[in-house]
Amino acid sequence: MDFKPPFQSITWNEDRVTIIDQTFLPEREVFIDLNTAGQVWDAIKKMKVRGAPAIGITGAYGLYLGVKDLKEGTFDSFYNEADRLSEYLNSARPTAVNLSWALKRLMATIYAAKEKPIEEIKEIVLKTAVTIHNEDRRLCKSIGENGLELIPDDAKILTHCNTGGLATGEFGTAFSVILHAHHAGKLKQVWVDETRPLLQGSRLTAWELQKAEIPFKLNVDSAAAFLMQQGKVDLVILGADRITKNGDTANKIGTYSLAVLANAHNIPFYVAAPYSTIDMDLETGDEIEIEQRDADEVTNFGNKQTAPDKVDVYNPAFDVTPNHLITAIITEKGVIKPNYKTNFEKLFG
Repeated sequence: MDFKPPFQSITWNEDRVTIIDQTFLPEREVFIDLNTAGQVWDAIKKMKVRGAPAIGITGAYGLYLGVKDLKEGTFDSFYNEADRLSEYLNSARPTAVNLSWALKRLMATIYAAKEKPIEEIKEIVLKTAVTIHNEDRRLCKSIGENGLELIPDDAKILTHCNTGGLATGEFGTAFSVILHAHHAGKLKQVWVDETRPLLQGSRLTAWELQKAEIPFKLNVDSAAAFLMQQGKVDLVILGADRITKNGDTANKIGTYSLAVLANAHNIPFYVAAPYSTIDMDLETGDEIEIEQRDADEVTNFGNKQTAPDKVDVYNPAFDVTPNHLITAIITEKGVIKPNYKTNFEKLFG
């Protein structure tokens, strides 16, 4: 199936990376240039760019922006400074494994080129970042094609957070499956969780669905159970920021709730994510570092205070869904079903 998504959220332009600043959506489409590693760190931290694959791509470009003007004359000093920049960039969003994966790949590439001149190594870093971006485009298309086999005719799909081209290099992950189902004529409607507290569903996924002219309805997160009870949901499909060796999955807060609800209503629950999201260094979800975000995201809404002063807030950005609640995991390498640990080990050779 050959078609192009309606927009590009990340582009490389000679000496800078240009992104859609997602904090302005859906009111305005604002493109910003990131010229330094510090600007990339800030964009990732403040969720101007978000979504695990998109964070990884932007972080890779950020490392190049950080090293391109370094004056270090020896490889050791250059490598040490690049390593420091890598750790700095990774600190912006530690839960998203794609960021650390991309940065580790670049550091390994730098080390492998240690016999080459520093200026040539810098060019290799940029070429590798571009390669990571292009690979993501291809793999996201493959995720959509592989997931298509799981979608019934006239499907009513519920999704959470944002998993489209805004969150990736192109096409998306779970959104890619939705997009391919739409182009195959298999999709009846998408239900879009608003995704509190930052409303990535209503601000971003709804915007992307409109761009792609896909039929959808927006719902508050707490309506999901009622929709399932009424028989209005055929399957749930969403993304992941990290998947452990046993198949436990970290994703936007509220994902675990949906998995429990889908299980209670005998509805398939699918996770769509690139191969790089699988972290074989972590045995279970208990080992995943969960980012805690600012209280202001919960105590204020639309520049209006919605909670008493000095209230205590618990605001985790992610939760972890146990593997037994996941029907299958869709990757660019195919659809993976339980036993996840066994099948991941086969996949990784």
